Amino acid sequence: MCLAIPGRLIEIIAHPSGIKMGKANFGGIVKQVCLEYTPEAKVDDYVLVHVGFALSTIDEAEAARTYELLKEMSQLQELEVPEIREAMSGGP
Repeated sequence: MCLAIPGRLIEIIAHPSGIKMGKANFGGIVKQVCLEYTPEAKVDDYVLVHVGFALSTIDEAEAARTYELLKEMSQLQELEVPEIREAMSGGP
C-alpha cells in the first residue's frame, strides 16, 4: 500500500533547474522532497509526501495523528535506515 507520509519542512532549496525543492524531517530522517505541488509551503510547515513529492500541507496536529496511524499500521518502512553494520556487511 502506498500512502503519503507527513514530514516537517526544514529547508527550501532553490534548485538550478527552477524546480522548488526542500528537505523534510520524517521522525528524525531527513529526505529531499519536490515542492512543485505545494508552492505555498514554507519552512516549519508540515507536508504530506508520496514518492518524493509534497502533495499538500497539513497542520501539526494532523501530521502527528497521521504519523501515529501509519506507525500502528507498520507503513513507515520506506523511512527505515539500515544499520551501518548491515549495510557494510551486505546483510543482517
